[in-house]
Amino acid sequence: MRGVRWALAALLWSLAPALPAAPPNALHADPSPYLALHGDDPVRWRHWGPEVLESARAGQRLIFISSGYFACHWCHVMQRESYRDPAIAALLNRHFIPVKIDRELEPALDAYLIRFVRRTRGSAGWPLNVFLTSEGYPLLGLTYAEPQRLRRLLEGLAGRWREQSGALSRRARLAAAELSERAGAETAGTAAPGEVPDARRLRRALLAMALREGDDLEGGFGEQTRFPMAPQLGVLIRLLASEPDPDLAALLELTLEQMAGLGLRDHIGGGFFRYTIDPGWRVPHFEKMLYSQALLSRLYLEAAGRFRREDFRRLAAETLDFTLREFAGRGGGFISSLSAIDAEGGEGGGYLWREEQLGALLAAPEWDFARRRWGLGGDAPLDGGYLPLDLESAGVFAPALGLSAEEAAELEQRLKRRLLEGRRPRAHPRDEKQLAAWNALHLSALVAGARAFPSAPYRTAAARLRDYLVREHWDGERLHRAMSRGRSLGRAGLEDYAYLARALYDWAELSGRQEDRVLARRLAQRAWALFFDARAGGWREAERPLVPGMGRQGVLRDAPMPSPAAVLIGLSRELGGELARYADRALALGQAEVLSQPLWYASHAEVLLGADAPR
Repeated sequence: MRGVRWALAALLWSLAPALPAAPPNALHADPSPYLALHGDDPVRWRHWGPEVLESARAGQRLIFISSGYFACHWCHVMQRESYRDPAIAALLNRHFIPVKIDRELEPALDAYLIRFVRRTRGSAGWPLNVFLTSEGYPLLGLTYAEPQRLRRLLEGLAGRWREQSGALSRRARLAAAELSERAGAETAGTAAPGEVPDARRLRRALLAMALREGDDLEGGFGEQTRFPMAPQLGVLIRLLASEPDPDLAALLELTLEQMAGLGLRDHIGGGFFRYTIDPGWRVPHFEKMLYSQALLSRLYLEAAGRFRREDFRRLAAETLDFTLREFAGRGGGFISSLSAIDAEGGEGGGYLWREEQLGALLAAPEWDFARRRWGLGGDAPLDGGYLPLDLESAGVFAPALGLSAEEAAELEQRLKRRLLEGRRPRAHPRDEKQLAAWNALHLSALVAGARAFPSAPYRTAAARLRDYLVREHWDGERLHRAMSRGRSLGRAGLEDYAYLARALYDWAELSGRQEDRVLARRLAQRAWALFFDARAGGWREAERPLVPGMGRQGVLRDAPMPSPAAVLIGLSRELGGELARYADRALALGQAEVLSQPLWYASHAEVLLGADAPR
């Protein structure tokens, strides 16, 4: 009987009159390169905004939000397989309000939806697809789905919403309330303003968790994918100064060597990929992000001093040089990313080599050298061919090839130039939009580079970047999240204010410009006013809730980028005055959470440790 009822419901639903026609695809020629990619989809995509919720409530329709970014490989796959499929597009257009967001322009909304999917499904990522009720509460979320599965889901959910919208809405409201309570629980057991946990206890907890989660064979943390985790690694490197531990030092040095030598780094063209999909650091996801270059160049500079490694120091300079060359944007700013797919749609295609491509570029002795130096021989480990790795130093095997060390070094550079030129036609597309937060991270990296390499062009680049950020992203009252094609895009969030205030302060310390100290203080003041609830306690990642249920959080964890709350707290303690009092109040929140999982809140833990010292 149940099957008969479902069949009858499906028949009636198919015969029901169509809902009012949705507006045409709004993303055509959008200034966001990612959204513009979807401008010719048959899905009638809409931009996110208050009018989406108004339309959903008026029509009692589910909202379908799809979040992704330009450099994301699986975002492109899902577009090709599903969002350009006329049948799937018809389902989305008829029964849902389809919304496409660029996660880099809507980081607060994306972060909220990521937390929902992670807590309801155990993991999350991009493409991120979430169904919201007509009131705006998350109902169901998923990441990549192959077309048949997505089609079944759309058909089933449309039918269930027609028959059970009231029950589903109540379930979504209760789930949102539960998630909000979990976030609020982070503030439980908060200390009095100015009170901090015992520093020795916190340092030992951080050390113990790092060693427990660390992989002493492959480096890194966890058991599956390998992210650089630059915020955590930086904190742990600095922890060694007060908590010397040979096991931690060995784990960190191994991790840095693996990141530098294997598949996380582009050994021909330079720069780091975002992460690797395997625990051995060999198979990357091929997107290159501006924030990765900024954070890792600073990390390797710091590691060079801690471990007395000149190779780490060279790598930091090479990464900064790569970013100046390949990420240069307009007006002194820097673009967001290089796509994971090449111009032909192949994942990593511009970085991989097939035997016929190598044979056309290299003579037999040269190819023999490349096999030993970068692993360009034997069975190709990836479908697209060989990915160069830093396997064996040329100086080690040079005698076996009848070469002196000098000849081997010269040959290596010559082959690198030839390979780089040979892959140029397969270059990966650029996301040209320029983000305030990521450019601010790069400004801090350039300042660090200028201190370490006074004769390099980093100080000049930092001055131009500072001028660009102040001229294009700050209007005297508010920050603009992004610039693209001469237009400001997106909503500036906590990370934009915190990172830029920090970067301007770093630049002022190098340049001696008092006006930048003043502006850093003003940005910090605005950040506290916009994103911190001093009375109730807790952080907002956006100025106001974008959907119902977006509540406060007591403490913000590190992600690929450092916790913007921790950055703002640390800077505010340096700036002093009323900002330091705000910082003390914020530090009192979420201490139990930080003490229980200090590695995931490493930046916050470090600020707490600094608060233990007299100001």
